[in-house]
Order: sequence, then structure tokens, then C-alpha cells
Amino acid sequence: MTQQLWPSPAKLNLFLYITGQRPNGYHDLQTLFQFVDYGDSLSFTVRDDSAIVLTTPTDGVADDENLVIRAARLLQSHAGVSLGAEISLQKRIPMGGGLGGGSSNAATVLIALNTLWNCGYSDTELAQLGIRLGADVPVFVTGHAAFAEGVGEILHPVEPPEKWFLIAHPGVSIPTPVIFGDPELTRNTPKRTVNVLLNTPYANDCEPIARKRFYEVEQLLSWLLEYAPSRLTGTGACVFAEFDTESAARHVLDKAPSWMRGFVAKGVNISPLHRFRETWLRDAGKA
Repeated sequence: MTQQLWPSPAKLNLFLYITGQRPNGYHDLQTLFQFVDYGDSLSFTVRDDSAIVLTTPTDGVADDENLVIRAARLLQSHAGVSLGAEISLQKRIPMGGGLGGGSSNAATVLIALNTLWNCGYSDTELAQLGIRLGADVPVFVTGHAAFAEGVGEILHPVEPPEKWFLIAHPGVSIPTPVIFGDPELTRNTPKRTVNVLLNTPYANDCEPIARKRFYEVEQLLSWLLEYAPSRLTGTGACVFAEFDTESAARHVLDKAPSWMRGFVAKGVNISPLHRFRETWLRDAGKA
């Protein structure tokens, strides 16, 4: 079988508000997910035995903790599949940056192997399976920009403007518990309707904590804000500045100080993964 590269796109949280905290410690959110046309890629070779083999393991991450392997085993077990897979991951999304890399990888595994193993599950069914792997997995499985509530699993498709972004990493990793465990974190932002939120200037309730606790984030956001509206994505550490054109974003990237690592990407409301799958099915005569 010819190996093809299945996209695993990054995401941005265009806004993120924390509206409450549950007794179990989880936080209720209102957030806006949008994909970008930049990310990791994975290739798959179906095996006749049941082995799941990741040919590009991540240093320091055991198989039982690796979302790629966990997603493959979960689908295999759920569908009662006797086939296996060799999986290769080409990593571009910064780890621990708030761009959803691990969740996106898991979603690509579910989508790709559901197709290659002929499991026959719908995206809705795969999203319900994916929630076992993480709260951000369902939005990558459903493949459409979404307004999310709950802990991020209640999704409503939306069509935010598809802007260009300069996405930058400050060179530090921010563990999510550091943000959500900070006593000064805002946890009572009033809930609002999606229509109100889409027409209100976007913000991220986690950003003040990230800027307070991590000088590098403060330094990077301060620099970007001189050129364009800029925010933290998720709980960080990546930040992004938004532009109306690619040339405007690249012009600012060209001015970037030597300590800044970044790239330019376009916001897209339909996931590159799902566009790829459509092409794959058509070429395979299964569309």
C-alpha cells in the first residue's frame, strides 16, 4: 500500500472564557476553535496482525501515554478489528503550546484508521469515542470550526472569519495545571450566547495568568501587540497575532527579534484532515 500523509492540523482558541468550576475541579468554558492550515502529518500502513507500531516514538513518552497509540488501540478494541497498523508521525506543531497537537494526532488516527480499516463509524460516533482521549479531540474529529461549551466537548459549528495568523512560541512550556491552579484565575466570566461572543472583542481568561507567571509570554505578546491584535491560545504557551492578509503577517514575521520562533498560517473553518479524506475516498472510488 502506498503511504500517504494524513494531515493533523493545529488549532487556535480565538477566544476562551472560564464561566465556572465544577466540584471535580474541571472548569466550564466558552471557547471558539478554528483550525489553521499548518500542522503535523501521519502515515499509515495496515498490518495483517493486530500490532500497533509507532515507528517515530516520542522521547520520554511511553506507549501507554502516547495519544497516537492510545487512539489506534481504542478504535481497534471498540470496533473489534483484527488488523493492526504501522504509524509514522511527522511533528511540526510545538508540544505543550496550546495548539492541540496531541489531540489532533489522536483525531487523525481515528479518522484515518476508521477509513483504512473500513470500520464504518460516522464522525459523530468517532467524536464520542475521542472524548475518552481528551476534551479537545472531538473538535478535530468533527472537522469544523466550533463554539464549544462544557469542558470543551459541547460543540456548535460556526463560521468565524478566516484570517491570517502569525503564530509564535515563546520558548517555554506551560503546564495546564499551572494556569488552572492559579488562585487569581478568572473563573466567573458570565455566560453569553454565541452571537454575542462572536460580535464582542475576543479575549482569553488564561492570558493574564500566563503573562504574570511567564516573562517570555509577556515579552512576546507585548512585542506582537505593537503590530496587530494578539492573544494567547488555550492555556499557552503559544500566542498569535491576526491579520487580514498573508503579506501583512509575513511582513511582521520578517521583523521578528532573533529570540522569537514563529510561522504564518491561515485560519480555516473546514479541517485540512477532512478535505484530505474527501480526496482520498474519491481517488479510491469510495466517495
